[in-house]
Amino acid sequence: MPTPEYAIVLSTCKTKREAETIAERLVADGAAACVTIVDHVTSIYKWKGKTEKSTEALLIIKTRAALTDRVEGTIKGFSSYECPEVIVLPVIEGSAEYLKWIDDVTAAGD
Repeated sequence: MPTPEYAIVLSTCKTKREAETIAERLVADGAAACVTIVDHVTSIYKWKGKTEKSTEALLIIKTRAALTDRVEGTIKGFSSYECPEVIVLPVIEGSAEYLKWIDDVTAAGD
């Protein structure tokens, strides 16, 4: 299977404002074509030996696979979490027009 050219990056933030800051930076810098923010998601997870439950904002980041390191760097630079979530999912297939748009609006200088 060929290496995917596009990726979806998932990340969560403590607040919608933090999510907006990261999303705006990613799009402005050309690291992402689009970031969808889903506010008020509930996460249940283990942290430092305890089960935690938090309301967070989920980022769904659409980008090129070659830019995922830049996306991760921005998330880590602006996240208030000690260990921010950065999950990269390969895009196997998508609308040709949408994928071209991702190419057109993201930074060429990988």
